[in-house]
Amino acid sequence: MEVYGPNMGGNHRSNLPQLSCRLSVNGVASAVTSGPTPAIRNRVNGATAGTRSSSECMASTLGEDAVAARGASKGKVLVTGGGGYFGFRLGRDLASQGFTVILLDISKPSSDIPDGATFYQSDIRDYSSLYKICEGVECVFHTAAYGMSGPEQLKKEQVESVNVGGTNNVINVCKERSIPRLVYTSTTNVVFAGRAITDGEEASVPYVPNDLHIDHYSRTKAIAEQMVLLANGSPLTGGGVLQTCVLRPCGIYGPGEWRHLHRVIMNVKRRLLCFRFGDPNAKMNWVHVDNLVLAHRLAAEALTLKRSCVASGQTYFINDGVSVNLFDWLTPLFEKLGYSRPLIHLPFSLVYSAAIMVEYLHLILRPVVEVPLLFTRSEARNITVNHTFKIDKARRELGYCPKPYNLGDSVEHYLKSQQTPSHSLSWPASQLPRYILLLMAFVTLALILYFLVLQIN
Repeated sequence: MEVYGPNMGGNHRSNLPQLSCRLSVNGVASAVTSGPTPAIRNRVNGATAGTRSSSECMASTLGEDAVAARGASKGKVLVTGGGGYFGFRLGRDLASQGFTVILLDISKPSSDIPDGATFYQSDIRDYSSLYKICEGVECVFHTAAYGMSGPEQLKKEQVESVNVGGTNNVINVCKERSIPRLVYTSTTNVVFAGRAITDGEEASVPYVPNDLHIDHYSRTKAIAEQMVLLANGSPLTGGGVLQTCVLRPCGIYGPGEWRHLHRVIMNVKRRLLCFRFGDPNAKMNWVHVDNLVLAHRLAAEALTLKRSCVASGQTYFINDGVSVNLFDWLTPLFEKLGYSRPLIHLPFSLVYSAAIMVEYLHLILRPVVEVPLLFTRSEARNITVNHTFKIDKARRELGYCPKPYNLGDSVEHYLKSQQTPSHSLSWPASQLPRYILLLMAFVTLALILYFLVLQIN
């Protein structure tokens, strides 16, 4: 699961860390795909609004007056990662609001492309393709990322090339195409690395040093976030400047969400979540997909002249506004599946040791057999350590007011759908006993290691 910085102000002058992947500084990057493949739907008509009140953000409204005169749409926007769960929901919402939307992803959406949107099957690491697609775009929502959870977290090179190299391409295309607004979807992981945080605020929690991140996703998202913030105020080829901002959501849930919910449900059904661990009072935040969509729409508006570019160069924590204990929060899931909540409590050090061993075995044995990952070290830590964040800044500056939701509705939607996607995490019944025995062996080894450490100390 995805669950999670000097002071984040309007100016950022700190040096970026050295990157192991080659970045483009002049808008040149190696292509990894042959070109975009479009799937087009009809455009939705709409009106545009905007009044000029300051010369500082003139670039943020490039083209708005002309669009209003045509009466065609509110403008053209790009959503990277538009084939994914959140990116597609964001694009669909923007299209319904009257925007002309480009959805960009390497994978096609599982749902039909909405009216007013165009889907291009391409890769953000392909600079030339990205440049072509962005013609006429006025705002980019950069949601594409890789390595958020599960086995993906262990693929270092791919995580870095997408999250850092891809973001570098997006920034350079914005400059070359004179796209005045860029909203980046980050994560609370950029400031959380295992030390408890209670009601953290943007001005009070620093970035985690790169060498202290234990997973590549969090480290690369932190690097990419700083790149986006440093790009704020950069001159555009056609005149004006680039306005950027960053949103830091926590774990996402909602109807149709498969990455987190499906994985948890399958592990509950396999009886692999029959225990809990760590601080029983530890809390965290979650965000419903519709609240996150709202936050992105508001952030884009807050980069315009109409809102005096209030969000320019800023970061915002985004969640539902409530803090919950994970196992308590999952109670509706256990109940609807007909299982009792976990009663067995294991020491965190035991579970963490088991996670380390399973990670290494997964990497070593991957060419031969796929070792199941109940959770990674990063996920184990996120579950057991308190880390909560305030959304006061988003409320105050963006006008963000999250609606109340509960996990039970999402679980109900999941159970009614009963459709397993192509990326199903379920195991064949014939292989289940073997995997359970394998997991038991790992836990036994972790117990031995745990007691050895106790004896040494």
